[in-house]
Amino acid sequence: MSATPISRPRWRHTFPERISAVPRRWGRHGVAAALAVLAVWSHVGAMAQQAQTQLPRTQLRAGMHLIQAQVASTPQQRSVGLMWRREMPQNEGMLFVFERPAQQCFWMQNTLLPLTAAFVADDGTIVNLADMKPLTTDSHCSAKPVRYVLEMHQGWFAQRGIQAGQRLAGDAFGAR
Repeated sequence: MSATPISRPRWRHTFPERISAVPRRWGRHGVAAALAVLAVWSHVGAMAQQAQTQLPRTQLRAGMHLIQAQVASTPQQRSVGLMWRREMPQNEGMLFVFERPAQQCFWMQNTLLPLTAAFVADDGTIVNLADMKPLTTDSHCSAKPVRYVLEMHQGWFAQRGIQAGQRLAGDAFGAR
């Protein structure tokens, strides 16, 4: 009886060449750069899931009611807003400040708290209010161009009888 040679599967011959081709094409620095980019992406993703709690603050008034508002004035701060926030004190909110009046539209993706958005004109007048459900991408827009949007717990304005047409006061709108 003679032994028949067993042929090796083809992948055993080609797999090492494919592996060794990557470093030749990228070089040592290319692999290190690719790993660095992956590390940065994972860090940015982790940061994006953290709530913003250290923004500058301002005090606003709605009639006799005081509001402690965090101020989101940069594109990055505005894009994160109240996302990932699990709790917020009753009289606290977030004031979004834009460079110029425009129709502002908000959604609630990655926002865990039900909120009411007050779309506010330059003089502090509430243009319209919109109740927003958590974790949705429904669009809620200002009825006319505004520069400010104040997000509070859902129902905060209604419980205090505050409606469109009323004015908010504070340094953002010129003290009133």
